Amino acid sequence: MKDSRRRFLKLAGISAFALIGGLGASGAQAQIAPGKYIPRPGGLKAKRWAMVIDTRRFASAEDYAPCIEACDRAHNIPHIPTDQNVKWIWTDTYDHVFPDDMNNHLNTSVRSRPYMLLCNHCDNPPCVRVCPTQATYKMPNGIVAMDYHRCIGCRFCMAGCPYGARSFNFVDPRKYLPDPYPNKEFPTRMIGVVEKCNFCVERLADGKMPACVEASNGKIAFGDLEDPNSSVRQALANNFSIRRKPSLGTQPGVYYLI
Repeated sequence: MKDSRRRFLKLAGISAFALIGGLGASGAQAQIAPGKYIPRPGGLKAKRWAMVIDTRRFASAEDYAPCIEACDRAHNIPHIPTDQNVKWIWTDTYDHVFPDDMNNHLNTSVRSRPYMLLCNHCDNPPCVRVCPTQATYKMPNGIVAMDYHRCIGCRFCMAGCPYGARSFNFVDPRKYLPDPYPNKEFPTRMIGVVEKCNFCVERLADGKMPACVEASNGKIAFGDLEDPNSSVRQALANNFSIRRKPSLGTQPGVYYLI
C-alpha cells in the first residue's frame, strides 16, 4: 500500500511539474501551500534564526562528536554502512569548507582544524526555488524546512544546493535505525525522499535550543540575528567571522568564528 501511494505521488508530482513547466518554479510554488510548524506555549521565536560556530574551541573532529550524536538521536538519523549514508551534520577540512578563500598564508591552526557542516538556512535559498512541489520551503523566521510528504524524490534541491547539505534516501533508512529508535516524537523517513538539518525547528517550538547547540557546551551560539542583544549578535560583534561561499549571494545563516 505504501509503495503504491509512493508511486502515485511521484507520478502526480512529475505530471504537475510538466503541466506548469512553462511557468517556472515560482509558478509551481504559488499553487501549493507549504507546511507549518506552530510554536506551542513557551516556544522560542525569532525574526531570523542564525547559528555561530566558534571553531577555535573545536580542536579535532572528535570534539564535534557530541554535537553530531545529539543531532542523530534527536532526528532518528540512520547509520547506513555504505557511501549512501544520510548526514545532517558532518565535518570537513578548511579547503573544502571555504574553497573560495585565496589566502595561501593563513594561520596553520586555522587551516588544519576541522569544521562542522550543516544546512546553511540561507536568506536566498536556491533549493527552495527549484523544488517543484514546495517540499522545501522557507519559513518567516529564516529556517529552510522540509515537508517529507511532499517530496517526490526528484533531487532538484540537491542539485540546487551549493553546500552539499542534503542527503537522499537511496535505501530504506528505517532498516538502519536502532530498535527501538531513539526519538519516537520525531518522524522517521522513507526511501526516495531527501532530508537535511532543520535547525531543530521542532525543538524550538517546544522552547528548547537545537540539539547540537545544547551538546556543544557553549561552543555554538544560536539566536535571533535581528536582535542586537542576542547571543549570535554579540558573538559576531566581538569576533571575526566568515560564511561559506559568500560570492554566491545565498546569504547563509551559519557563521564561523575563526
